[in-house]
Amino acid sequence: MAKALLGYVGGTDPRLLAEMRRLQQRVQDLESELVRIQSENDALNAAAAHGESLLDGIDIDVSKAEPALT
Repeated sequence: MAKALLGYVGGTDPRLLAEMRRLQQRVQDLESELVRIQSENDALNAAAAHGESLLDGIDIDVSKAEPALT
């Protein structure tokens, strides 16, 4: 009776294994994305601590600027 309620508990289901592999890969991808974003954030914090601006390297000539479209 218990087997009927819980289902067959024999071998492992290939769909379950495929889903587990897919989820493990997704976790790995998210962990690598987190590491990349953390290092980018650390670089931005270091630049801000040294008084550097991200816009310092950009030359903007206001006299040639065009109005924004609204």
